[in-house]
Amino acid sequence: MKILITGANGQLGRELTTQYSRRNEELILTDVADLDITNSKSVYSFVKDKKPQVIINCAAHTAVDKCETDVDNAYRINTIGPKNLAQAAYEIGAEIVQVSTDYVFDGEKDKELIEFDITNPQTVYGSSKLQGENVVREMNPKHYIIRTAWLYGDGNNFVRTMINLSKNNSTLKVVNDQYGTPTSTVDLSRAIIKLVDDKNYGLFHGTCKGQCTWYDFAKEIFRLSGIDVNVVPCTTEEFPRPAKRPKYSVLKNYMMELTTGDIFRSWEEALAEYMGREKILDR
Repeated sequence: MKILITGANGQLGRELTTQYSRRNEELILTDVADLDITNSKSVYSFVKDKKPQVIINCAAHTAVDKCETDVDNAYRINTIGPKNLAQAAYEIGAEIVQVSTDYVFDGEKDKELIEFDITNPQTVYGSSKLQGENVVREMNPKHYIIRTAWLYGDGNNFVRTMINLSKNNSTLKVVNDQYGTPTSTVDLSRAIIKLVDDKNYGLFHGTCKGQCTWYDFAKEIFRLSGIDVNVVPCTTEEFPRPAKRPKYSVLKNYMMELTTGDIFRSWEEALAEYMGREKILDR
C-alpha cells in the first residue's frame, strides 16, 4: 500500500512512519518544505503524480494561543489544507485520515464525550479544526476523522517540558482543574492503522483510557522518572492564556468500542512505556 503522510516530521507523523515502515509499506513523507497543503494546485499536482492509496494528514497549526491572533493561517492550515487533501484524494479514489482534537468541544460538560455529542469550540484553533473535519467529510466519503488529546511522542511535549523544567526548579506549579487523557502517539498510530486496515470509515475518538489533570500527569511523570521535585497544584486562573482551555475534555472511544474494538491502553501504562523507550530516565 502506498501511503502519503503530511506533517511527517511531527510527533504523530514520526510514529506512523516507524510503525508503517515495520510493515514495509511504501511511504511518501512530506512536511511544509516539501508540500504546502494550503496550495490547492500544488496538492492536486503532487497527489496525482504520486497516486497514494491513503493520505494521512498530520499537518496542523497546533499553537493554540497563537491561533487566536494568527487566524487566517489557522484556517488555511487546519481547514483549507484538509479540504485540498480530501478533494485531491477523492479525485484519484484514495482514502484520507484527518487528525482532529478535543478542542472542538467547549469543555463544560463533566462527562466523557462521545462522537455524537454536540461540538462547541471556544477557540480559533478548535473552530478551525472542526471546520477541517467538516470539509473532509463533505469532500471525500472515504474518510477517517480521529479526535485525540494531550498527545505526546517523539518531539516537544508536556512530558519533556516537565523534565526540562525540573532541571532548574525544585518547585513547579501545575494546573489541577483541567481534565483530559494523556495519549501516546504509539497507541494513536496503532488505532489509525487498524481503522485503515479494516476500512472502517467515519468519525472516531482516539485517546488512551482513563483521565487525570495536568497536575496528576506531572506527578506521574516525576514518579516514573524518580525525579525529586515539589509539584504544587494551581488553578487555570493563575496561568491566564490567550486561548481558553477546556475544563473537562475526556474523550470516550465509543465508535471504536462499537466497531473495530478499542485497542488503546490506560494512560498510565502508555506513559510508563514511553518514558522507558525514550530513555528519559537517563537525562
